[in-house]
Amino acid sequence: MTASGDKQSDFSLYKSGIYCADVSFVNGTVLLTAKGQSGDAEDYLLPLAQLAAQEAELHGIDWDAANEIVTQEGAVFQRFDRIDGEHAGVAKTAWLWARRGEKMPVDLIVCEREVIGYCINGRGDSEMLIKNGYEVLTPLMLWQDAGLSPEAGRAAHKGTFFVPMRDGVRLATELWLPENLSAGEKIPTILVRTPYGRKTKANGDVRWLRFVQRGYALVVQDTRGRGESEGVWVPKIHELADGDDTLNWIAAQAWSDGGVGMIGGSYGGFVQWAAAASGNKHLKAIVSYVTVGSAFGDIPRTNGMIPSGVLTWTFMMAEQDQNPDAANRTDWEEVIKLRPIKDIPKMVLGKDIHFWNEWMSHPDYDDFWAQSDWVNMGEQIDVPSLLISGWYDDDSVGTSEAWSLLERHQRKHRRMILGPWHHRANTAREIHNIPFGNNAIRYDLDLIQQQWFDRFLKGCENGVDAKPQVEYYMVGENEWKSSDSWPPAETVYTPFYLHSPGAANTAAGDGMLSYEEPGDEKPDRYTFDPLDPAPYLIDMTENECSVPENYREVEERHDVLVFTSPPLEEDVAIAGEISAVLYAASSAKDTDWVVRLTDVDEAGNSIRLSDGMVRARYRHSYTQPELLEPGKVEAYEVKMTKVANVFKKGHRIRVSVMSGAKNLIFPNHNTGNDPASDTEMIVALQTVHHDKTYPSHIRLPILPMK
Repeated sequence: MTASGDKQSDFSLYKSGIYCADVSFVNGTVLLTAKGQSGDAEDYLLPLAQLAAQEAELHGIDWDAANEIVTQEGAVFQRFDRIDGEHAGVAKTAWLWARRGEKMPVDLIVCEREVIGYCINGRGDSEMLIKNGYEVLTPLMLWQDAGLSPEAGRAAHKGTFFVPMRDGVRLATELWLPENLSAGEKIPTILVRTPYGRKTKANGDVRWLRFVQRGYALVVQDTRGRGESEGVWVPKIHELADGDDTLNWIAAQAWSDGGVGMIGGSYGGFVQWAAAASGNKHLKAIVSYVTVGSAFGDIPRTNGMIPSGVLTWTFMMAEQDQNPDAANRTDWEEVIKLRPIKDIPKMVLGKDIHFWNEWMSHPDYDDFWAQSDWVNMGEQIDVPSLLISGWYDDDSVGTSEAWSLLERHQRKHRRMILGPWHHRANTAREIHNIPFGNNAIRYDLDLIQQQWFDRFLKGCENGVDAKPQVEYYMVGENEWKSSDSWPPAETVYTPFYLHSPGAANTAAGDGMLSYEEPGDEKPDRYTFDPLDPAPYLIDMTENECSVPENYREVEERHDVLVFTSPPLEEDVAIAGEISAVLYAASSAKDTDWVVRLTDVDEAGNSIRLSDGMVRARYRHSYTQPELLEPGKVEAYEVKMTKVANVFKKGHRIRVSVMSGAKNLIFPNHNTGNDPASDTEMIVALQTVHHDKTYPSHIRLPILPMK
C-alpha cells in the first residue's frame, strides 16, 4: 500500500519473454510481487534496488539532447536502436540506449524522454523490466509470433532424487514439472548437468525454470563428486557414461515423453557432447555455449602443454563445492613460478587436489584421456546442435572442434553464433578497454535457444532451422554477418610469408609480412629463457584467458620476432579458422613455439586477434612424443584461434613469433623431461627460418570486400 503523494512507477518483469513479477518503484525503493517462484529482488539479474534508487536521476535527463549521455554518476549511454509502436492508441517512437563500459550492462528504453524499460542480457537468459502499457515499444516484441510453445504457468518442485549410475554411484538431481501437468501427460525434458552447484543462483535450477513455464520438465544434476553427488570427480572422465545413464533415467519416468534436450556452457557444454557421444537415442537437441573441448586441444593439456591459466579454475574447484573466491589471489605471479608443477596445489593450498594429481600422472595422450574425448566419437554424435561462442572465449577451441565434427559427419541440423565475446558470452561491449559496437550484445540469444528446443523437442515449425547456419560478428566493421558455412564459402585462404634480413627481433626490427614468397633470406634467432618467458596478457583473477589486449610493449622484447605488413592501401577482411606453418630449430631437446596475429593501428597499438602454440615433442603425435635433434629444422603446424576482423585501411597486419606465454602456459623447461615433475631449466637458442626452402607463413581466411 502506498501513501498519497508517494512517487510510484509500475512495471512488469519478464525473464526470457515470460511475465514473472509485478514491480513498483516507490520513493526509490522496490515493491515486488512474484508470479513465479522467487519473491526476492536479489534473485533477479536486474539490480532492482539500484535501478529504483537511480530512477529520479534518469528521469531528469534530456534524452533528446545528444546521442551519448553521461549521467552524474559517470554512466555512459549511447542511443543505438529505434523501435516504433503505439501506446494508448497513439503512435510512438522509443530508443534503446546501450550502457557502455560495464560488465553485464543494464540498457535503457526511452520514449519521449521517459525511461520506460530496463534490459539485461546474458549468454543463456535475459530480463526486461517494462513500464506497464509500453510493451510494444520494447525488445519484448521479439518473443511475439516467434513460433514458441505456449506458456504453461508456474513450475512445481517435485523433489531431490539420487539417481543411480551403472556403477552404483548416485547423483543428486532436482526435478521440476509444470504445476498444472495433467495425470498421465508426458512432456519433453531439459537436462542441465553441472559441476558448479545445482542449487546455486548462477548455475542452479531456478535459473532454468523458464523452460518449465513453457511446458518442459527440468532436471538439474550435480555431476559426479560435486555438490551432493556421490563418487570422486575427475573432470571429463565419467561424463559419457553418467550422461547416458541420466538420459535413460529421465526417459523411464512416468511424465517423460522420452525426448531430452541439454543446455549449458563451459563444462556444462562438455557434458552435452559427452552424452551425445554415448549415442543415446533420447537426446534430441543440445544448446552448447563456450564448450570445453578435447583434453589435448583445449584443457587440461592445451596442445599438450600444461596451462598455468587453468590453475585458477583448479583452485576454485578444489573442494566438493565451488569456491569462486579461491581465484582472488594477489600472488599468482609467485604461484606460477613454483616447481615442480605437479606439487603446486599442495605447496599453495596445503593439500593435494585429486584430479590435478590424475592429470599430472598422464603426461601424454593415452586411454585415460581418450575414454571421454567426444571429439573422436563423431560417428555416435548425431543430434541437432546450437553452438554459441566468441572470438575471445578461452575455450573457443571446443566450439571449433564441435563444428568441425558436425561438418565432417555431415550432420544436417547445426547452427553456430560467434560474437565479439569472451567466455562470459553476450555480457560486455568492451573487453579490456577494446570497444565493440552497441550491437555486440544480442537481445535474441535466449529466444533462439528456446526456439531450438521447441523445434526439435516439440515439433514447432518456427523456422529456426531454416536460418543461415552461421552468424558471426565482424570486428572492425562492428556488424553481424551470416553464412551457410564456416568459414564462409567465399573465403580464400591466403599465405602471408615471414621475411627479414635476419634481425626481426622486436617491433623495431626488420621483420616484414607479405604475399610474396621468400627467396634467399637469413633466419632469425632469439634466446628463450624459461625463467623469463614473454608474457601472455591476462589477469588470472579474472579467469578469462583469451582477451584482445594491446601487445605493443610485449613486442619490444628481444625474444619476440615481429613481422609486419606495410600500411594497408585498402580494407582487408578475414573470417575463419587461422593457422601458421613455422620452420624452426632449437638448441633444446624440447621447446614451445607461439604465433600471434595482431591488428596494428596508425598509433602503433597492436591488438591481439588470434594466436596458437605448439609443443615440439608433440609436433607429430600426442600419443608418441618425439624429442628434438638439437639444431635440426622441423616443420610445425600451429593451429590458431578463429576470428572475423577487418584490418582497416592504414592499419598493418602483424605476426609475432616467440616461445613463451607466461600466465597462460607454464613455460617449457627445454630439457625434454616430464614437465610436471621437472625442476631443471635451461636456456634455448631458437632459430626461425623463412626462405625458399623453409617458407614460414600464416594462412589467413581472406574475404572479398564488397
